[in-house]
Amino acid sequence: MSAKVGDKLKELFKVGKYSKVDFDHIIMTTKGMGSGNVTYYLEIPFKRVNTKCEAYTSFDHVGGWNHKPALKSRKLQLKNVVIDHQELAISNLKTTPEGLQEYWIQWKNKVTQSMCK
Repeated sequence: MSAKVGDKLKELFKVGKYSKVDFDHIIMTTKGMGSGNVTYYLEIPFKRVNTKCEAYTSFDHVGGWNHKPALKSRKLQLKNVVIDHQELAISNLKTTPEGLQEYWIQWKNKVTQSMCK
């Protein structure tokens, strides 16, 4: 899902429809944990921004079932993908009643948004 969202953000950027993920309205549900047949639903909404340097063009996540996500490790893994003097934008922890926990992460892609230093 992260790759698809990142691809869509880049596609929108290239046609001048500057966007970012709306962290506040992400919907994440799970059903059937422990049954051997889990249904996972995820809705990642976008919102428009006014300029190319307000946009985000890369997206990822860190999380898992019934354990705290390794956010510190993921931040270290992503430290070199961020444009100089920019930071990762990280959502609040999103959880489902059945124990899935995720942080969603977006950033300005070094190549796509090189003009935004």
